[in-house]
Amino acid sequence: MNTEETRKNIIQAGRIAVKELIKVAEEPIVDTEEDVSADRLKNAAATKKLAIFDAFEILQRIEEEDAALKGVVLEDKKQNYLSGFAEKRAKK
Repeated sequence: MNTEETRKNIIQAGRIAVKELIKVAEEPIVDTEEDVSADRLKNAAATKKLAIFDAFEILQRIEEEDAALKGVVLEDKKQNYLSGFAEKRAKK
């Protein structure tokens, strides 16, 4: 198996992983009617957040690898999250 075929297989596996992460994100945070502790709710919410962020990260990487296989150069879409509202509008 060559490198290109391996990359295609990894991309396909990534798409399957994203589908599984979506299933995790769609599940209710708690599936019980009884009183649930704050720690349990916090952990469940954190798990969902992690699943969603992981899915987006995998999708971004899939897009990058797919473009690389096709020989397309993607535009860098990263934003500068370190600067705040005032810093962005300050006169230089």
